Amino acid sequence: MRAWGFLFPALAWTAAFFVLPLLIMAVYSLWKRVGSKLITDVSLGNYEAFFAKSFLLQSLINSLEVTVLVTFISIVLAYPFAYILAEKVPERWQRIALIMAILPFWTSYLVRSYSWLLVLSEGGIISNFLLDIGLTAEPVSFANSRTATVIGFVHFFVMLLTLTIYANLKQLPKNYRRAAADLGAGPIRTFVYIVFPLTLPGIMVGAFLTFVLCIGDYITPAILGGKRELLLPQTIMLQIERRSDFPTASALAMILMLVVSMVYLACARWLKLDRL
Repeated sequence: MRAWGFLFPALAWTAAFFVLPLLIMAVYSLWKRVGSKLITDVSLGNYEAFFAKSFLLQSLINSLEVTVLVTFISIVLAYPFAYILAEKVPERWQRIALIMAILPFWTSYLVRSYSWLLVLSEGGIISNFLLDIGLTAEPVSFANSRTATVIGFVHFFVMLLTLTIYANLKQLPKNYRRAAADLGAGPIRTFVYIVFPLTLPGIMVGAFLTFVLCIGDYITPAILGGKRELLLPQTIMLQIERRSDFPTASALAMILMLVVSMVYLACARWLKLDRL
């Protein structure tokens, strides 16, 4: 009973601010809005509409494509950075290097997104640089595109992955590498057969966090991606802002939750923080 007394505040908080809103959203997703009226008859109409209306299904496909691309690029960039931090930078400088690495987390999400919009716009730094070196004859713009959205996401999430991989690398016992060297393995074979497999949990934890935060993000795609290509969070917001269609928005949100849950189950064997 004493243990339940300590657990009750956490359980009550979770029930009030996670379980209950999720249940309300699930119930709303089974209702329907016709004109200005809310029809409370239970049906799967909103879920059927998701597969029937191509733009709704396409928004999920767009979200998955962008998220997978961002996660892959972030891993490719973060692993060498984390390895250099953990293995090549002297111990006394690693703390300073880590502080520099997490600086993007201290920057406002809006400020960072609008900064990239300025950099990638027609009159931005990249366009002016290409004009100065003669690669283009006219100003170019990378803003309001999938490329801009991916760049904005990678700038933030590569540091998140760096931290999880770095933490995993620092936990590796030095004796493993010494043993591999004693058995005749060179640096490359040691990395391929010892270091990389043992750091896979750190990669997967960071990749899963990147996936969850990226696929549910609304601000960065809205600022950098424009309205040419809608992602699922933007589609959900449009259902609320323009149509006040909370049942459809709830159904889309539940589908998004299902996708995240499926990814979690696929990665569950690696998502154990005690390995980091």
